[in-house]
Amino acid sequence: MQRIHPMPFGTEITIDGVRFALWAPTASEVKLVLDGADQAMEIHEDGWYRLVSSHARAGSRYGYRVDGNLVVPDPASRFQPDDVHGLSLVVDPRSYEWSDTSWSGRPWEEAVIYEVHVGTATPEGTYASLVKKLDALRDLGITAIELMPIAEFPGRRNWGYDGVLPYAPDAAYGRPEDLKRLIDHAHELGLMMFLDVVYNHFGPSGNYLHAYAKPFFTERHPTPWGAGINVDGEGARFVRDFFIHNALYWLEEYHFDGLRFDAVHAIVDDSRPHFLEELATRIRQSIRDRHIHLVLENEANQARWLERHSDRSPRLHTAQWADDIHNSWHALLTGENEGYYQDYADEPLRRLGRALAEGFAYQGDPSAHKPGVIRGESSAHLPPTAFVSFLQNHDQVGNRAFGERLSHLVPQDRLALAQAIFLLSPQIPLIFMGEEWSASTPFQFFVDFESEPDLAKAVREGRRGEFKHFKAFADPDTAQSIPDPTDSATFERSRIDWAEPERSPHREALLETKRLLKLRKDEILPLLRSEYRGSRYTISPESMLDVTWAFAGAKLRLLANFGDRPMSIDIGNDVQVLWSNSGPSDGNAQLEPWKGMIVKEASA
Repeated sequence: MQRIHPMPFGTEITIDGVRFALWAPTASEVKLVLDGADQAMEIHEDGWYRLVSSHARAGSRYGYRVDGNLVVPDPASRFQPDDVHGLSLVVDPRSYEWSDTSWSGRPWEEAVIYEVHVGTATPEGTYASLVKKLDALRDLGITAIELMPIAEFPGRRNWGYDGVLPYAPDAAYGRPEDLKRLIDHAHELGLMMFLDVVYNHFGPSGNYLHAYAKPFFTERHPTPWGAGINVDGEGARFVRDFFIHNALYWLEEYHFDGLRFDAVHAIVDDSRPHFLEELATRIRQSIRDRHIHLVLENEANQARWLERHSDRSPRLHTAQWADDIHNSWHALLTGENEGYYQDYADEPLRRLGRALAEGFAYQGDPSAHKPGVIRGESSAHLPPTAFVSFLQNHDQVGNRAFGERLSHLVPQDRLALAQAIFLLSPQIPLIFMGEEWSASTPFQFFVDFESEPDLAKAVREGRRGEFKHFKAFADPDTAQSIPDPTDSATFERSRIDWAEPERSPHREALLETKRLLKLRKDEILPLLRSEYRGSRYTISPESMLDVTWAFAGAKLRLLANFGDRPMSIDIGNDVQVLWSNSGPSDGNAQLEPWKGMIVKEASA
């Protein structure tokens, strides 16, 4: 089977040759540069330049000469063999023969997500090498692989959030057909494939849209990265279509099963329908024959995007990353109270209880970290599966000065309690690569701007400047100890070591993760397939957390003692203890500090 997503820009192979199309409304002249020769392009309405070339074919190198001298790559390039400043390559999507013809995806409630950075997930750092790890992940209990952004970025090393050519899978990891083989094999094993995409900004190097398509950006909506993406002003129709087609391209041409939309709170839209609504609507209207899952990262905690139809299916977006759950856990486990943890450190257990029960800890509440900001909307009516929960992810590890994992910061017994609650709660769990065996390797912030020393210096100094408000780095000399993100050694330190699970204590940690994921599949998943009927939570003065989620099939109850003395609680005799680290119970649970249990009981 062959797959292609047709789109009005970029290249399309036709019977007459290759069609080239570029939206360049603020250019005076555009010529196609094809295999070293220039060809004039005809300008059409609304700033479109088009040309069908009978000389072009799959494998041809091309670019666009703008206003006489600047040669730029295609913003919709399908592949960039020579990085972001080089020429684009004509790709024939029909040259790959897919074997996953019977794949229709998996229901969302089955998702156990494994977040991966392709470049550091294996020694080789390629799509092809990642293929070899899929069997082990499937056997662990993982059901979905989520790739951090792979859109073409500058250099050979990057987290992916500096992408500038969103249609081109980065050449540092392999060719387009290598990525397709990864997805194909994942589907063969029953694994879903998700992709993290960035529609809120472009990276600082290799974005040439300013040179010929100024309406792509707007000064009305500034972002931390500069001018905002124009989704609601003059010319916004093309901008919206550029990203909507990008989402469809990954879902159709590459057969991804879902997308994670990065930091959508930075996409400001004063028009109707909102870009996020149109994006989800277009996707759901276009793909009806398989499961498609759309996940938001949204600091604003807007429950409106997560509403359900009467049949419990998502109206727009499937779920949101549950930062409130993570941040509450982190403040509770570590005692840290700087940066955004300030919003959770005041009452971490109360924040955690509300987030576990209702999804958001902040539901229209004022932020201490950002004075004057009111965060969130009511979310208690949403099912737990509307939230992706995690103890760690690329942000929460990598945005620390030294990229330490939670296992470096927290006593093992406390981390074990958090891990069990995390994996057996009814939210959708996300595991960051290596977390399953308590990897010793950090995940640090890294980039590659070797060819642009001024930019490299700015990033290096900016990284250290980010932490100057933290007490530990107030001393400039101490700040110099923060790893240099432009140094290749920082990248190399971040590679996970797949030999670790063969050694203690990593072997035991991996076995425990596997045991908990099997328990989730056997006992929690059947509940998630039934009707959700609401939740409740209480926190005793002695710091006993008690959360109950009610489903049509049964009630799931969490009890955990976060106080400093033993607690006794009546759980009744007609319950099934799914997990406990406190010993046997005969109806009256005795929980020592930092002990807990998860039980199932019949619904009323």
